[in-house]
Amino acid sequence: MKLARLFKHRWLDEADARRALGPEALARLQARVAASEARHSGEIRLSVEAGLPWSYLWNDLSARDRAVTLFGKLRVWDTEHNNGVLIYLLLAEHAIEIVADRGLARRVPQAQWDQLIAGMREAFRAGRFEDGLAQAIDAVDGLLAQHFPLAPGQANPNELSDSPDLR
Repeated sequence: MKLARLFKHRWLDEADARRALGPEALARLQARVAASEARHSGEIRLSVEAGLPWSYLWNDLSARDRAVTLFGKLRVWDTEHNNGVLIYLLLAEHAIEIVADRGLARRVPQAQWDQLIAGMREAFRAGRFEDGLAQAIDAVDGLLAQHFPLAPGQANPNELSDSPDLR
């Protein structure tokens, strides 16, 4: 089992992530994140990874473990209102993870996150990666706008890059 997983992850690389989401799709997703962040004080980061690094495979770590690590590496936790959200897609396992900082996580029940992931999973099974990520951005946008709306005349300082992270 460990050997099969190793081959599956090593077979894919960043070029596969770029094929799944071409330059136009990446630009549209980046614009969608930017537009979303004009409505609330939260920050959304997308991360798409073809396969897990060797150390994760060797230690039999999960996509969730990797998403939590990237949540830190991409500094999603480091926002003024503790309301950053990482949307993570692992192509090798068709795994989807959403990691929300404590400001939002305490306001949104796990069942709501699970429902959001289920919608993404349907789009990804059909090979519509951009559609699935767009759905996720829109759903997270709704949650952030509900719980962290901007006051009239207030602007989001855009604490994190809007550009999708491909690995």
